[in-house]
Amino acid sequence: MTDSSLTNWTGRDDGPGPEHARWHNRIQAVDPTQPGVALLGFASDEGVRRNQGRVGAAQGPAAIRAALGSFAVHHDFALYDAGDIDVVENDLAGAQQRYGNALAGLLSQNHMTVGLGGGHEITWASYLGVRAAFPDARLGMFNLDAHFDNRPGEQATSGTGFAQIMEAETGRNTLVSAMGVAEASNTADLFNRARQAGIGWMTDDRWITYPGEAGRAVAQLLEQADIVYLTIDLDVLPAAVAPGVSAPAAYGVPLPLVSAVIDHVAASGKLVHADIAELNPTLDVDGRTAAVAARLVDRLTSAARARTW
Repeated sequence: MTDSSLTNWTGRDDGPGPEHARWHNRIQAVDPTQPGVALLGFASDEGVRRNQGRVGAAQGPAAIRAALGSFAVHHDFALYDAGDIDVVENDLAGAQQRYGNALAGLLSQNHMTVGLGGGHEITWASYLGVRAAFPDARLGMFNLDAHFDNRPGEQATSGTGFAQIMEAETGRNTLVSAMGVAEASNTADLFNRARQAGIGWMTDDRWITYPGEAGRAVAQLLEQADIVYLTIDLDVLPAAVAPGVSAPAAYGVPLPLVSAVIDHVAASGKLVHADIAELNPTLDVDGRTAAVAARLVDRLTSAARARTW
């Protein structure tokens, strides 16, 4: 299904039995007959390179798995690792299509999926898989990110994902909310493009000042959507929390507020796919960003209790 097989997982071992369960001894290769939560990595920084960012995010999926290995497991549903999709000879579009195909296959098997990035070019790859699996559903999308990622361009980058998505969704009643947008990091043109495309947004400072408003906006989108795709760019967080990204945030949204939105979306029962983007281990400090990314993956997985399998 993927370019690479099940990764070797390691971590602390406190003994046998479910009372000692950790990710590294619960994760397994995908079983297409038994639903569960499936991880699928996108080992890419080609989009970051094209967007003139600092490369290294291709190592992100491995770093997230390494940080996640010793996390304790407090549920009994299956955890799967579907491996990684790699970019070969700078063919980003080809890798994105392969990722979409693999993701669609996992979704068709009734798994909830979590993508491990990799640069935010994972967004277009994830969208391809979600839309292939749910061609007729009213799609709702949350982009927790300091950037709109709606740049125009002749080729895909880490900053074009939502421009590509909104063009592909022309004629559909699609719902998109960008949360954590930093005004200083997005030009007036990008705000205008978001407005014209029908992308709603909340700036980082407004989210912090009016968290109740953010909660109401999330609830409204969830009510209207049939299914939801959630993408989390780690640069939405303050630089002190997530230093290992291409563009660390000078301001950023505190982790508890970001986690609250993730919990709200995941608990809705409508979340079919989420991904974590922009982890760059070469820029990380003491594995801090990898640990945060792993905590978010674990949080998404735990919230999957809201799904009916």
